[in-house]
Amino acid sequence: MNPGGSSGGAAAGLAAGETWLSHGSDLGGSLRTPASFCGVVGLRPSPGIAGASGGHDGFSPFGVEGPMARTVADVALFLDAMAGWDPRWPISFPPPATAYLDTCLADPGPLRIAFAPDLGGLAPVEPEVAQALAGALARLASPQVGVEEIHPDLPGIETCFRTHRALAMWAGYRQTPKRISDQYKPTLRDNILQGGTLGVDAIAEAMTTRSRLYDRMRALFETCDVLACPVNGIGPLKAEIEFPPAVAGVASTDYLDWLRFAFLATLCGLPALSLPIGHLPNGLPVGLQLIGKPRGEARLLQIARHLEERLGLPSRPIDPVVRHGPEA
Repeated sequence: MNPGGSSGGAAAGLAAGETWLSHGSDLGGSLRTPASFCGVVGLRPSPGIAGASGGHDGFSPFGVEGPMARTVADVALFLDAMAGWDPRWPISFPPPATAYLDTCLADPGPLRIAFAPDLGGLAPVEPEVAQALAGALARLASPQVGVEEIHPDLPGIETCFRTHRALAMWAGYRQTPKRISDQYKPTLRDNILQGGTLGVDAIAEAMTTRSRLYDRMRALFETCDVLACPVNGIGPLKAEIEFPPAVAGVASTDYLDWLRFAFLATLCGLPALSLPIGHLPNGLPVGLQLIGKPRGEARLLQIARHLEERLGLPSRPIDPVVRHGPEA
């Protein structure tokens, strides 16, 4: 099956016990999707925390690096190692005074979860995915964990993301040497070239839309601790399928259609974590996306670890050094 991408190898290696920790990149869910598809934990940090993947544009807030592991605590430990000021990246900043792992392991206290099953109709969700996520949220609800279903209005989010992504790819990769760009697959080549066709008005509208979306999220977090929603509306596909032709009966027009649940955190610069919550009826893993407050990595990890414990899923701590099977 396809582990998702672009950090699919990182997630698959974790799930197979090839390594304890993995490093991924994320702009349109390239870290979150593989984590969900492989049943591991993946965190897209806020821009400036742990490194960037913006090509030649060092100021870009869209493509970031992040940690992946089998448990939330291991992700926090890896984030402590990745975080810090790097003079090569102008928007980076020093790590927090308290280690992410220390905050992660602390008692989170009462929690308020806003659950958006389809992010206000942003994208379709396959019935089995919707049932798995709703079932997980129902199991998590308790006197300490309040869950409220919401349907946020996110006007202009898709056009906004597509514009910013195209501009970021054009700025970051238009200077790539021809010997490399000649090897690009058509989808990647077209995505980069699209950025070069953008007009000033389209860019300006995308910038103001992004600010409006951030303001809506900031207001939402005044009444909740974390926003829960799908990572994807569909589970893993066969390896030869580049992207789903349809999701829940809705045809996909291009590669980005099925990744819409990744747009919000990327545009607003919010930390987002993919947490394993179980399996689909076909036995394949599925994750729940948890989006935290601005610069709220520590609190997000703390909440995710608590939910991980409440779900009680096996973490499968496969030792990468020990060989298993009859030949061991």
